Amino acid sequence: MTFSRFSTAWLVAAVLALAALPAHAARDRVQFFSNIDVPAGSNIHDAVCFFCSVDAKGPIDHDVVVFFGDVHIGSQSNHDVVSFFGDVIVDDNASISHDVVHFFGTVRLGQNATIGNDLVVMMGDLKASPSASIGGNQVIQPAWLALIPLLLFCGFIYLIVSVIRSWRERQMYYAYPPQPPPPPMPPAPPQA
Repeated sequence: MTFSRFSTAWLVAAVLALAALPAHAARDRVQFFSNIDVPAGSNIHDAVCFFCSVDAKGPIDHDVVVFFGDVHIGSQSNHDVVSFFGDVIVDDNASISHDVVHFFGTVRLGQNATIGNDLVVMMGDLKASPSASIGGNQVIQPAWLALIPLLLFCGFIYLIVSVIRSWRERQMYYAYPPQPPPPPMPPAPPQA
């Protein structure tokens, strides 16, 4: 009986500890499957979005993190922008103060758009106007570059499968060699 009460108390404590609590920062936005819109007259602190997009016409005071969605910066983001599987669009005269890290998509920089520090685009593309500026390093790895190791890996697997199939066919052939033809029938005796 004591063990049951003890385990029930631990179960209730675990449920309460793991329960989702509301964020304490009133200006942070975290969304799942629902886009985050920042109107031109307002600002937010952080924007985190899963399976949705961030459309920021007003400033963002800190970070933007998006998984499976697009990021649109219309005025400024005062820290980092991280995006996976979507596009990052920085409008004309807009700025990102620190870094941009982007995987699997396109980064578009408008006229006089600025990135304060580094730009990393993996498995994607950069389309920047000539007047756009990037304050730090640029690392851009196009998607086709990742196909070379993938094609080598697939070729290696194909070679292994071909060798194993060939070996098995030879084993089958030698395990059951062809039977010799039956001996010919003796000629029939002449009829009288």
